[in-house]
Amino acid sequence: MKLNPNVPCLSLLLWTTLLVTTNCDLASDRTALLALREAAGGRQLSWNPSSSPCNWTGVHCLQNRVVELRLPGLGLSGQLPDAVGNLTELRTLSLRFNALWGPIPCGFSQLTYLRNLNLQGNRFSGDIPAFLFSLQNLIRLNLADNNFTGTIPGSINNLTRLATLYLENNHLSGSIPDIELPTLVDFNVSFNQLNGPIPKGLSSNPKAAFEGNSLCGEPLVSCNGTKTICGIRFSAGAIAGIVVGGVIVVLLLLILLVFLCKRKGAKITDKRVSNPTHTAQVESGNRSSDSSGGGKKDASGSKKLVFFGNTPRVFDLDDLLRASAEVLGKGTFGTAYKATTETGIVVAVKRLKDLIVSEKEFKEKMEVVGAMDHQNLVPVSAYYFGRDEKLLIYDYMPMGSLSALLHGNRGAGMTLNWNTLCGIALGAARGIAYLHSQGPGISHGNIKSSNILLSTSYDAHVSDFGLAQLASPTSTTDRADGYRAPEVTDASKVSQKADVYSFGILLLELLTGKAPTHALLNEEGVDFPRCVKSKLREWTAEVFDPQLQRYQNVKEDVDILLQVAIDCTAQDPDKRPSMSEMITQIEELERRSAEKRPSMSEMITQIHEADDGSVDVGGPPYSVKD
Repeated sequence: MKLNPNVPCLSLLLWTTLLVTTNCDLASDRTALLALREAAGGRQLSWNPSSSPCNWTGVHCLQNRVVELRLPGLGLSGQLPDAVGNLTELRTLSLRFNALWGPIPCGFSQLTYLRNLNLQGNRFSGDIPAFLFSLQNLIRLNLADNNFTGTIPGSINNLTRLATLYLENNHLSGSIPDIELPTLVDFNVSFNQLNGPIPKGLSSNPKAAFEGNSLCGEPLVSCNGTKTICGIRFSAGAIAGIVVGGVIVVLLLLILLVFLCKRKGAKITDKRVSNPTHTAQVESGNRSSDSSGGGKKDASGSKKLVFFGNTPRVFDLDDLLRASAEVLGKGTFGTAYKATTETGIVVAVKRLKDLIVSEKEFKEKMEVVGAMDHQNLVPVSAYYFGRDEKLLIYDYMPMGSLSALLHGNRGAGMTLNWNTLCGIALGAARGIAYLHSQGPGISHGNIKSSNILLSTSYDAHVSDFGLAQLASPTSTTDRADGYRAPEVTDASKVSQKADVYSFGILLLELLTGKAPTHALLNEEGVDFPRCVKSKLREWTAEVFDPQLQRYQNVKEDVDILLQVAIDCTAQDPDKRPSMSEMITQIEELERRSAEKRPSMSEMITQIHEADDGSVDVGGPPYSVKD
């Protein structure tokens, strides 16, 4: 009779359940952590048993329970104890790059709230236990660079929220199971002993995710040594014949094209000679002023700029092509330039890329965008749609983006006072709320600090609205790293509630001065809101600028705005407030700040008390440097 390998865990789970039921508090977490330290030889861990575990290195608590444990690269060696399973509120466990060995203990099956598990770079061995795939809250699972053997369990499909699965550099064998997880973004099983075909649902991953195995199928070589084109299999000889034939056809087409171009050139020359009036009109660049559609052409037969509303038509496409240009930045949808015409007109021009819509669809979308008019939007003045070029013309914003102010060279040493900070947040909220008011299906889809542009008076203007649905999926996959709501799987289909989440991240960026993408890189996959909330107990040292502690009345307002941001970043979209509610709350903060603004005598007192002898009449200083 063959024993079930999970049977030894059943008895343990019964006892663990009883223990958790009777002692589910911080004392239980302390016992589990000390057991880990003892079993893993963690003398390097300077944990004081007489103090709260929440103050121990690598431990983070929430509501008096341990929710995060990060002990990377500390030289821990030994087997993990089953007592780790008593950390029942754990969300993140990172033990990467240590020397831990043996199987993953059965106690892990009790970590039902676990979202991020990183055991990379240890010496764990044995089969990957099936109970790991019962932890349905897992989002990131990294078991790379270990000694795991056996097969990849088919029960992996139970992890319906899984976004990352790294199993590379182990000794796994057998075939890859059919993995059907729409949330899975990052996948790697390279350098194992796997064989057989790659499941169709994983074929979109890069070759590097499968190399070092005996696998076949897309994106590698087909399993029968042939390539598949549109469902028809061809031998290598047939493929070679198709390639050679294709080359010959292309050459013939090129020859024919050159011949036709020469004939067309000759006809144009003859026509210009016989019609000098037409020649003069083309050479002088005269344009008709009709702006009724992107498909309209000027007298020369070329498409022209299409202007919106009452925008004065003081330049045309030729003026832009002759203008001096300065790169402002490269974004999700293309590159933005500052263009200065020969007559001194300055505009911002966005050269679009990776559009997936027809000219008709583009025109219809631009008509909607051009009709939007709000003081906190960056207005679109005109557009151009050609075969090789698609351009959007905007009003130029001389102060640049909020991202550049917070993180770029222009923002180095920049200090924002509290009132300015609130004003930027309020302006952005009003711009987004206006977009949402245009219809229940209208959203921005790409809210981030680089799309908040500032006037000379630091008024916030939202840009890039209306473009999310025009770009191809390949150009939108990375655009919202750190800003994208957890429920968004298709970056071109973003709801208004997803915009609210992105706005919440923007508020956290304003309050902390840190970019959310940096937080993702440095916090081992922990999302930005959780990173901030985990450090709230160290208010002055870890989250906000130390200068804020000089003004106790600001701390209360900062706490309020922080709570607004946390509400916006709720995991459940239905629990997020609307943008109109955000405006009401931030306006109330502005009103409170105005009431607290010091009188002239108080300002004089602050000048004498300040270390540097300076004071900002707009409110307490707020540094945005990291």
